[in-house]
Amino acid sequence: MSVFALGLNHNSAPLDLRGRFAFTLEQLAPTLLGFRQQMQPARPLAGTLAGTEAAILSTCNRTELYVAGDTSMVQSAVDWLASIGGVGPSALMDHSYVLEGGAAARHAFRVASGLDSMVLGEPQILGQMKQAVREANQAGTVGTTLHQLFQRSFSVAKEVRSSTEIGAHSISMAAASVRLAAQLFEDLGQIHVLFVGAGEMIELVATHFAARNPKSMAVANRTLERGEKLAGRLGAEAIRLADLPQRLHEFDAIISCTASSLPLIGLGAVERALKARRRRPMFMVDLAVPRDIEPEVAKLDDVYLYTVDELATLVQTAGEKRQAAVQQAEAIIESGVQSFVHWLGQRHTVPLIQALNAQADGWREHEIARARKLLAKGADVDEVLEALSRGLTQKMLHGTLAELHASDGEHRVQLAQTVSRLFLRGSSRNPANAVTRSEEH
Repeated sequence: MSVFALGLNHNSAPLDLRGRFAFTLEQLAPTLLGFRQQMQPARPLAGTLAGTEAAILSTCNRTELYVAGDTSMVQSAVDWLASIGGVGPSALMDHSYVLEGGAAARHAFRVASGLDSMVLGEPQILGQMKQAVREANQAGTVGTTLHQLFQRSFSVAKEVRSSTEIGAHSISMAAASVRLAAQLFEDLGQIHVLFVGAGEMIELVATHFAARNPKSMAVANRTLERGEKLAGRLGAEAIRLADLPQRLHEFDAIISCTASSLPLIGLGAVERALKARRRRPMFMVDLAVPRDIEPEVAKLDDVYLYTVDELATLVQTAGEKRQAAVQQAEAIIESGVQSFVHWLGQRHTVPLIQALNAQADGWREHEIARARKLLAKGADVDEVLEALSRGLTQKMLHGTLAELHASDGEHRVQLAQTVSRLFLRGSSRNPANAVTRSEEH
């Protein structure tokens, strides 16, 4: 069994394409089960796809499918993901990546540590990855291999954050939103702010804006109860999402981040709001993937609309300190990768170990049964024990000796050295040297 990751992110794919592959938390479990069913052949071969493991990480910056199984499944996984997004496999591969083995582990570790994020060192991604793993666990699609991959990812991320300053040089999306608003409005204490959604990202952005004491704040959410809960913590007004078009003109700054599959704020609604505002500017931030605000809104005069991708250009870090932190983090990650690859390599020998144990048990049972028959016939105990030990020894060495006798040349030399390491460990004798010398002459 191996590991591979298939994904697309802010570096490989444009915003609207990423939106085609965005999953809500509620969608993860049924999607994973659908993937398992799609990958399962009608009559699976023993030890092949029956044990396939899968998990999906979906955020505003990325959608990634992690799989533990046969690497021959990669193309099938590409076809499946492409069908989910309604694009052709070749179109998907133009904007995605496939990483296998150690490369997949390195990528997962970098993602968890915030090194692959749009905002270097941002902390939200680790929580999002943990949530994705919880959903996959509940769906029953995570087994030993992916469990190891993700637990090691979390451990590496923890070490990166505790041992380096990688997180000290990041500006979160929330802070970047406030910074942008401050560039447009002279005094944030005089503006009216609307937050659309009530999830973790909106809560983070709202907390940053609240620190600047805006004149008023409001929360619009599909579920009014959840919106009221966030509004209560902020000292804000809770409004119904259905009332948004009629009240849009009241707000100077609008920040939206929901899980809606379709835009919630359309071009017409914004045009009417601008008319009611007598062309006073509107600041809008769309942190959602797929978009909450129709992209055509950005073309309107007096509207300053920023997407999640555009906020990335505002991220500034402390040059030399940032590079030093990145180098330290990469070293920690590389150590974790090597450890995981070693563990994964050992996993490949598990079937062989199981087969060897089963064969040894078979030999043992056979010899014990024969010894019991001899004892039942009144044979001498010492003779029976001698025969039992001799029978086991012959069975253990028969295959090895047969291979040695049948081999020749360089193969015989290599085989002799291997046999010596396996059966003569700790012995001062090394007959393999004699084999080597005889071959040389």
